[in-house]
Amino acid sequence: MRYTALAFGLLPLIVKGTNVVLSNDDGWAEINIRAFYNALTSGGDSVVISAPAENKSGTGSSDAPATPLTTPCEYDSCPIGSPAEGNNASMPRFNYVNSYPVTSMRYGIQTLSPKYFGGAPDIAVAGFNVGANLGTTVLISGTVGAATEASKEGIPSIAFSGTTGSQTAWNTPVQTYQTVYADLSTNVTQTLVGSGKPYLATNIWLNVNFPAVSGSTCSSPADFNFVLSRINTANKSTPADVNTCGSTRLPTETSVVDTAGCYASISVGVATTKGDATAAEQAVVLGKLKKILSCLP
Repeated sequence: MRYTALAFGLLPLIVKGTNVVLSNDDGWAEINIRAFYNALTSGGDSVVISAPAENKSGTGSSDAPATPLTTPCEYDSCPIGSPAEGNNASMPRFNYVNSYPVTSMRYGIQTLSPKYFGGAPDIAVAGFNVGANLGTTVLISGTVGAATEASKEGIPSIAFSGTTGSQTAWNTPVQTYQTVYADLSTNVTQTLVGSGKPYLATNIWLNVNFPAVSGSTCSSPADFNFVLSRINTANKSTPADVNTCGSTRLPTETSVVDTAGCYASISVGVATTKGDATAAEQAVVLGKLKKILSCLP
């Protein structure tokens, strides 16, 4: 069966780089995941998409076997009666799974990665999500669910989310925020990979959130600064964070993206709990990403 063509255009053959499985919770035909795919492949990475057939936002770490389609995929990107897993006929690396983000990520790692890469991927990324995933929102985020599932599978993983945007089909004109978020997400991914293996410790994942993009502010990747942050607000009994920017307490993700200017947060999380990592684990990431990290004013 031939599925509706969803590509922005055929990409040139690129020398194999980092092998990446890319998923999300907004669906395989949402434009953000396609923008991210294009940015990664343009940067030399070898990427395969494995994402839900439908918008599965807010489903956290839900998991269920994929089933044949009883309704069309989102934006009519595949017809009723399509198989439980499928791809785009003209872009076979664009794959859907008719289930949750967790299920989709696992399919990408266990089934698609051996097919396209000859083994496990080097890294898994999820997003960039439509809307931020800050603080306790990580507990219900399907984007985070996909990333933490990859970590549990032993694959270094990053979840990306952006404040600006709404659900948008793959075949609409690309907007500035999509290009900006895609380039920033690619920068973080390639910086982490460039730091050398192991990219992340076992059971550790990164949660990255971007502030709003508008025509007058934060409209270029060069406008942004990345800040190491924590997911949850600390209390009196919370152990100290890594010592950086003159403090042993990292700012929260929310405080970073709410700071005037263009500050994006990068938090170090534990996959099994979706909570904050230890100071020692944060320190490893600080060392790996130090060339792109800065401090709040």
